[in-house]
Amino acid sequence: MSVAEWCFGQSVWMSLHERIRRQNRRPDTDDLLQTALLHLFERGLDGIDHPEAYVLRTARNLAIDRARREKRVRFSSLDADDCVEPVCATPGPERVLLGREQLERVRRAFALLDPRTARIFLMHRLDGLTYSLIARRSN
Repeated sequence: MSVAEWCFGQSVWMSLHERIRRQNRRPDTDDLLQTALLHLFERGLDGIDHPEAYVLRTARNLAIDRARREKRVRFSSLDADDCVEPVCATPGPERVLLGREQLERVRRAFALLDPRTARIFLMHRLDGLTYSLIARRSN
């Protein structure tokens, strides 16, 4: 029996998925199962007497590795005042050029709008008015 024949049965897949979900209690069960099956595909069934146990053990090891990595690598909020300092307050020439090109595209697109649509757009975006308030003002 090939690896594909063994693991592509829906009952096998669902059984493995549920067991890995219960075993690891992680939100990334799909990823764990897919990666474990990838390991099995790469290795093949030669020398593996119990492929289901192999997949479950591989998924468990992957979950342990991920948990360790998550514990080791802590992410801090970018909103924290003490940890974020801009590298350079002024944009570089590339950023200025990109901004100018984007502004020109917006100007061309805005010029294509009919006057009523342009007015509504400005009232909504610049003045912060709701569309229902704009409609009442237009009547």
